[in-house]
Amino acid sequence: RLVEMVELKEHPFFIACQFHPEFLSRPNRPQPIFKSFIEAALLQQNKTK
Repeated sequence: RLVEMVELKEHPFFIACQFHPEFLSRPNRPQPIFKSFIEAALLQQNKTK
């Protein structure tokens, strides 16, 4: 099997992927990886305020 994603659980947001999630994402139905990235960015932004 081919490894398609890697994540570090202890890092606030680290994902490496070997596919194109943007091809499956739609404005009203975002791919979970993008939704998670935005949520992590907002959390990080709130921590630095």
